[in-house]
Amino acid sequence: MKKLLAIGLTLIMVCCPLAVMADEEASVDAENVLSHDLELGDAPLSEYTPQKDEYNLYLTYKLIHPWWDSVGIGIQDAVDRYADMGITVNVDYNAPVQPDASDQVARIEQAAGNKFDVIGVDVCDIEIVTPTINRLIADGKKIMTFSSSDATKEDGCDRIAYVGNTHNYQDGVDLAEKLAEMIDYKGQVAALCGTIGAPCHEDRKRGFDDVMAKYPDIEVVDEQYDNDSVENALAITEGWMQTYPDLVGIFANNMGNPIGASQAVIDAGRTDQITIVGMDHDLRALEYLRDGVITALGIQDCYKMGFDTVQVAIMIADGVEVGEDTFPEQLAEETTICYQKDAQAIIDFLYPGQSSAS
Repeated sequence: MKKLLAIGLTLIMVCCPLAVMADEEASVDAENVLSHDLELGDAPLSEYTPQKDEYNLYLTYKLIHPWWDSVGIGIQDAVDRYADMGITVNVDYNAPVQPDASDQVARIEQAAGNKFDVIGVDVCDIEIVTPTINRLIADGKKIMTFSSSDATKEDGCDRIAYVGNTHNYQDGVDLAEKLAEMIDYKGQVAALCGTIGAPCHEDRKRGFDDVMAKYPDIEVVDEQYDNDSVENALAITEGWMQTYPDLVGIFANNMGNPIGASQAVIDAGRTDQITIVGMDHDLRALEYLRDGVITALGIQDCYKMGFDTVQVAIMIADGVEVGEDTFPEQLAEETTICYQKDAQAIIDFLYPGQSSAS
């Protein structure tokens, strides 16, 4: 069974009240708002004594990407905490190079044929993946969802529990409202939408659409899926600037697309004309935030997503059910909207010694 990859980041993550807009006047204290050095049983979970000496977990996610590397750091830290207790937790943590719901279904089905205690899925596409989850649950497999994307009970999915971002729609709303404010509620805007069918990306896109619909003087000229690719986002943005010379705003809904959008805007010499808002904690995005190319980033607590996923999976493996004194059916992790004033402190905490000068 594969061990977790050793990840070359000292990356831990931002942790503020969930889906909250940070105060633009007050600077954050990075060490006080970043999750790190967590212990098993930290709130909102309770202390739990595992019933076995060894567990086998299978966790598959959308694609190989730095965002999930940071989730992996939290997973590995939880594994290490259990090792300190004399409990072995083997984790097969894997994904394809590109998002592919059919590939995800194949991975889940293959895992179901092996002796894993729990299968965890970061859902790539609700409509494609949910039937497989439900069939395997009916066959007695223990399946949860985790990190960026859930398939909920309301979606018709029978998964046992979810650990991750439960407020992607609100994240999209918050970023869209900031974009609207910065362009004075008028002008042409466009949206980079991530991967088609990915629940987190579709929810953020829906939040953007709902906000823009409130303001009659804002025109959404285009929305395109970039498939979580910096290169695709760059090319799309270059095309927009040619087709829509009056473009004043870009909404970016994942970790890669604000980087591509920023590179394109810098190359075109239009950083003072186009406002960009986006998601997450890539060093390049944080540097663009620090330098004023990006106006706001919604940063998720990826580390805690991974750490708590392992704890919930252990309880599920032992047959523990959802409850007030065990674990919730949806364990909501946190996002904060960060601004230029916050960027350097976050860079120094996440990437000490790695950042280029402003």
